Amino acid sequence: MDLKQLRYFLAIAEEKQILAASKRLHMAQPPLSQQLKLLEGELGIQLVERGSRRIRLTDAGIKLRDRAVQILELVDATTAELKEMKEGFEGTLSIGTVASSGTSILPEYIRTFHQNYPKVKFQLWEGDSYKITELLDNGLIEIGIVRLPLHSDLYESVTLPDEPMIAVYSEQWNIIGSDNGKISVVDLAGKPVMLHRRHEKVVSDACAAYGFEPNILCITDDVRSIVAWAISNIGVAVVPKSTIDFIPNTDLMYKEIDEPLLETTVAIIWVRNRHLSSAAEHFLKMLKESR
Repeated sequence: MDLKQLRYFLAIAEEKQILAASKRLHMAQPPLSQQLKLLEGELGIQLVERGSRRIRLTDAGIKLRDRAVQILELVDATTAELKEMKEGFEGTLSIGTVASSGTSILPEYIRTFHQNYPKVKFQLWEGDSYKITELLDNGLIEIGIVRLPLHSDLYESVTLPDEPMIAVYSEQWNIIGSDNGKISVVDLAGKPVMLHRRHEKVVSDACAAYGFEPNILCITDDVRSIVAWAISNIGVAVVPKSTIDFIPNTDLMYKEIDEPLLETTVAIIWVRNRHLSSAAEHFLKMLKESR
């Protein structure tokens, strides 16, 4: 017994006539009658009682009719769901992101994507760039959002616009800045500076270009920690501008550092030559088109 036989039998059961069922199925009557006989022979039980005008279902025929309805509805629903998954309309998209991008850059992309694919669910992982690449390598996520540089040929990427660095501090550090609302690298001289580990070299190089060595008080893997230290007046946090989005409503000040060397780049990455779900492919297409 296969799905085609179930569809044939269900048409006969609902029409109560072989001829009417054959017309509904767009096939000749004799082959349909033969299919019914073959089904009864395979099951070893009579499914219909044949009359001069109409047929009547036996108890076994009634049971098979009811089950056929359930089975065919389940098959049709499953087929539709799999088609939607293939086209990216359903499924789960697993994304890993560095903390600052997860609260600033990612939500806008998710909002747009969710409007177009409302049935797609999300799994979101957070960590530093090294953690995100580890999750990608292990197949726990399909797409990662990291900060460059990323020295690996394992990934394909889409880069987003460069992002300036800002200084986050309390008033006690007396950093005034220029008329354009920005500060200079020189304004960091002598101040206790707190950085993400990834930015240590670029900040040190920028300071060296102005003839001084930065007073680096703290190196961390999470910029949220040094923002908390800034709130406690411990020092000046130098972080990507997107960090503003999760700075709490305090008396902290933040100013962009007017220095091209102090810019950071966010990249969307995925493993090269690895199969991506349709949802992931649609998400990447949206990202590329929005650049």
